[in-house]
Amino acid sequence: MTRPAPLQAWHAIAEARDAAGLAELLAEDVTFRSPAVHTPQEGKALTTAYLTAAIAVLGPSLTYVREWYDDSSAVLEFRAELDDVTVHGIDMLTWGEDGRLTDFTVMVRPFKGLQKVIEEMAAELTRMQGESDQSGAQQRP
Repeated sequence: MTRPAPLQAWHAIAEARDAAGLAELLAEDVTFRSPAVHTPQEGKALTTAYLTAAIAVLGPSLTYVREWYDDSSAVLEFRAELDDVTVHGIDMLTWGEDGRLTDFTVMVRPFKGLQKVIEEMAAELTRMQGESDQSGAQQRP
């Protein structure tokens, strides 16, 4: 079976470390499930923010080592290094008939790796929010 188009698109985004492709890949009602946040994050804007931060935090060392997929979903096993901590996890993706992702779930281990991901992601999301606030302030009359 050939790798499905949505999975090809996600790999291209991850390899390029460029979140711009998320606008076309994510469904408006996509749900993101984080290993660090208890409640699912609903919608394209929140999912884009989390995945953009993840690309910045994990992207430089992110390597997908195995994957399993069918016509509408995939599980991707990954590894990444954050400082001296090895992060091991999986991304679970589901997409609709239109090829847009409807669900993106991340699981991370070990606990030390999860703690490092939480720390780095919080810092990146805060940085992104600061940039957003500054650009919004500059655009106001």
